[in-house]
Amino acid sequence: MIAKLLSYQIMIPTLFCSIGALVLLLEDQSSRFGSTWFLSGPDGGLARLPDKTRVQERLEKIRRGHQYAEFRTRQCALASASALLAAVLFSSLASSPLATLLVSTSIFIGVFMLIDKHLSVEVVRYRLSVENEFAALIEMLTLSLSAGETPLAAMARLSAHSKSALGHEFSLVVESVRQGSPFHVALDAMGRQVDSVVIRRFVDALVTAMLRGAPLVDVLQRHAAEARQNQRTILMNKAGKAELTMMVPVVFLILPVSVLFALWPSLTHLNFFAS
Repeated sequence: MIAKLLSYQIMIPTLFCSIGALVLLLEDQSSRFGSTWFLSGPDGGLARLPDKTRVQERLEKIRRGHQYAEFRTRQCALASASALLAAVLFSSLASSPLATLLVSTSIFIGVFMLIDKHLSVEVVRYRLSVENEFAALIEMLTLSLSAGETPLAAMARLSAHSKSALGHEFSLVVESVRQGSPFHVALDAMGRQVDSVVIRRFVDALVTAMLRGAPLVDVLQRHAAEARQNQRTILMNKAGKAELTMMVPVVFLILPVSVLFALWPSLTHLNFFAS
């Protein structure tokens, strides 16, 4: 009993101190600029930790590379809060300190890895969003070029009126050109940044056509047709997988129940006559 009271005397102040620290970590950055060492800039604190899981690279792919320190802080804060909550719950259940430590450590590692996995999912979703929007935006870009606009002006018009992920990529290209970069260099940077084979092929063909003086409209029309064909193939593959998935409840649930309803009266009558 005395040991339990002592553990509560240690655990409760630690809990309140940790909650206060987490609140200070997650408050607005403007109120703590320069006072919190791990968010004092891109070169301070958590930003100096070794990036073995390539978090910075994945954040760059979804255009959130400047949020590396914020992401690491949120990741550590959520993992620590989850581990602390588990420690409090297990200590209240009178578990052994070793079991509490093992469970808390496991939850910390699990939440930490889960947030990292969620970032990978966001990268995949961003790439799929760009690829799904590619055909429609390229067709609009082709129409703008056919109307007499320059590639940069057409891209600027699309980025100004589009709120999609690919429209955001076009806006970054336009901004880079306005800051002094050559158009083909900005396009090549976009192709290397977006982890998509479709975008990479489009950028290579567009840059080659501009450097060699080939007609851009033909190049864009060909890529738009290929993108539509790729989307059709992807939809057909998804439809085939959905058809197989729909067969699972039919074969393993509906069909056995139907057979049971059909055979049950016969089995009942046979048992009646046998008795």
